[in-house]
Amino acid sequence: MRIWNLPAVAILLAAPVLSMAAEVAEWPDRSVLPISLSPFKGKIGKDYTQTKDDWQQVPTAPEGAPNVLVVLLDDVGFGQTSTFGGLIPTPNLDKLASEGLKFNRFHTTAICGPSRAALLTGRNHHDTGNGFLMEWATGLPNYNTMIQRDTATIGEILKDNGYSTSWLGKNHNTPDWESSVAGPFDRWPTGLGFEYFFGFNAGETNQYYPTIFENTKAVNPDKSPEEGYHFMTDITDRAIARVRYSKSVAPNKPFFMYFAPGAMHAPHQVSKEWRDKFKGKFDMGWDKYREVVYQQQLDMGIIPKGTKLTPRPEWVPAWDSLSADQKKLYTRLMENYAGFFAFADHEIGRLLDSIKQLPDADNTMVIYIAGDNGASAEGGPDGTVNEIKALNGQPTTIEETLKRYDEIGGPNTEPHYPVGWAWAGNTPFQWVKQVASHLGGTRNPMVVSWPAKIKPDTHPRDQFLHLVDIVPTILEAAHLPMPTKVKGVEQKPLAGASFLSAFTDAKAPSPRDEQYFEVLSNRSVYSKGWKADAQHTLPWRQDLAPGNWDKDKWELYNLNEDFSEANDLAAQMPEKVEEMKKKFDELATKYNVYPLDDRGAARLAVPKPGVPGSDPKAKRYTYYAGATHLPETAAPQMKNRSWTLTAGIKTEGSKTSGVVMAFGGVAAGISIYLDKGVPVFHYNWFEENRYIIKGDKPLPAGESTLKVDFVYDGGGAGKGGMATISVDGKKVAEGRVDKTVAGRFGIDTFGIGEDSAQPVVNTYKPPFPFEGEIEKVVIDLK
Repeated sequence: MRIWNLPAVAILLAAPVLSMAAEVAEWPDRSVLPISLSPFKGKIGKDYTQTKDDWQQVPTAPEGAPNVLVVLLDDVGFGQTSTFGGLIPTPNLDKLASEGLKFNRFHTTAICGPSRAALLTGRNHHDTGNGFLMEWATGLPNYNTMIQRDTATIGEILKDNGYSTSWLGKNHNTPDWESSVAGPFDRWPTGLGFEYFFGFNAGETNQYYPTIFENTKAVNPDKSPEEGYHFMTDITDRAIARVRYSKSVAPNKPFFMYFAPGAMHAPHQVSKEWRDKFKGKFDMGWDKYREVVYQQQLDMGIIPKGTKLTPRPEWVPAWDSLSADQKKLYTRLMENYAGFFAFADHEIGRLLDSIKQLPDADNTMVIYIAGDNGASAEGGPDGTVNEIKALNGQPTTIEETLKRYDEIGGPNTEPHYPVGWAWAGNTPFQWVKQVASHLGGTRNPMVVSWPAKIKPDTHPRDQFLHLVDIVPTILEAAHLPMPTKVKGVEQKPLAGASFLSAFTDAKAPSPRDEQYFEVLSNRSVYSKGWKADAQHTLPWRQDLAPGNWDKDKWELYNLNEDFSEANDLAAQMPEKVEEMKKKFDELATKYNVYPLDDRGAARLAVPKPGVPGSDPKAKRYTYYAGATHLPETAAPQMKNRSWTLTAGIKTEGSKTSGVVMAFGGVAAGISIYLDKGVPVFHYNWFEENRYIIKGDKPLPAGESTLKVDFVYDGGGAGKGGMATISVDGKKVAEGRVDKTVAGRFGIDTFGIGEDSAQPVVNTYKPPFPFEGEIEKVVIDLK
């Protein structure tokens, strides 16, 4: 029989207890996410009488962690909001600024998807795979738009640390081919750490007929434009409801809301009531606009004394040189944009007001970034009422556009203002959106409010900041570390640094002293007050890929003395230029910028992976009713080729109407449908030409096989063809389509059994669901 050493046993028995105590003291370990449940501190016996319960806890946010609302607008110039001296009244942004701080040296990437990737991850856009937009993706890690697990988002970090997280509005960070309801959903908002998503998966959406998803489910608006529907109001209502519900159920749980409505991206759509508020307000033209705004910016202290107004470039005509028709059209397009902006400000004001009603409103940090890049020149020299047509390289004359003068901003137009207003909107800077080389593309207004911590200051903060600095600032405010591992994956270090100290100290130093910029080979580098710029491509010329990067002219500016980049010192300081070029190369290498790629439209044609699980070599596609909201790149590629659609359907003859297949939307597209039983093929060529081929009688009641053959002329892209409709093997109609869309139908989708969101056809009301039965639809590509 063994004699136990009782002191030794006591030590052995005590050891696990000491270990557990140490473990308890260290929980939660926020350096590794997700965080496990708290250690069990109860007792498990042979039966419940010998057992003690202990509820394990889920991680909660650190004490005092604030609610965080990040508002991100699209395509806003530095000189557009009244808050920063512009001529578009934004009273709700003005009010927020009066309660907090303005930042006048905040920077974006110059283009939307990359800016959003940098904002959400705290890493530079190339390091997240978002060197450019998802529609232009290429098969390189820095350009495939596939956010990797080693660049976890702020949503993921905050959710795992006890926050309620939500994303409302625009998602331009899911690869095109992964944005259908077939998934995968890893790179949807709900897969990137956001518990709730309501919005759209694209660079833009139609405000009257949005293509929207709730979490991962495709949904349609609950009313029509005629009934007052507008996407801006819809997501504001959803955001308010989300915040109120969260705080009602869990008042002590902080929330993180990313509110990205898609305004002010084209299409600029708003009611006549809002548009007409600005009638005559911009008759002075863009030259005078810049002069007025520049003076207001000086008077308000938005820009430092001594700042120069950069001159009008050769690519913007003098306003006084324009014809009466040009002035009439360009002014209306700007009035419409201002109306949309004022309406967006009004809706965001409702959200801000609802947050002020929360019990912990004072501990809510609002970061409002007015633009993910500068004002957009993508409307081209004359602007447009069909931006998708313009992006497809199809010009429209001013005379043709003026015929739709009174419709501008309404449901049947997709407007965008001309280049000159974009240039004016970026006062006092040079250049526009996409031009990452210059401040007109990359410098955006930012306002921060946090009543519990920030005392209002009318003078703007002037620290040099970038989107990548937002994540570390939120983490410091929430008393959270950046995790080293998330879901078992080692994390890339943050590229940004916190500027929290600037909230309480106007003279706090900038958190970093260098930053690179690059989009479409327009590139720049900032280092210790100096900035070197190389402008390369034009935003309104997607067909232009000039190459010859070694021939780009580099400019040099001392931003400490030259706020607006008005005084190019390159000729006087060639050695400094070379030093800065080497700095760009150093940072471009470090953050995976290379290879430079200046292809615009040509990259749209680069083959994409296709929907995961699909056959990339397929020429036959079989769909069933309910297959809707499929993105254009994930749908059958029916352009510039022959194809056949065969549908097995069941009808009640003339009592049955509705869509069999629709592809596209208001801008352009194809719809095959029944009108009181009569089969119709409708090809919408940018609204200017509508080719309608229609049978002469209804289908017979019962089962039928509806077939549409399209025989393409060939000989290049965008050519015409012949369309033939057959029912049960008998030809019932045929007709010619003189021209087809060569590039993309636009911002809408492909669907079976309904025309979701935007209607292809202007004589039926979407979604115009099929009233019979669809067995299946087979599309054969030739």
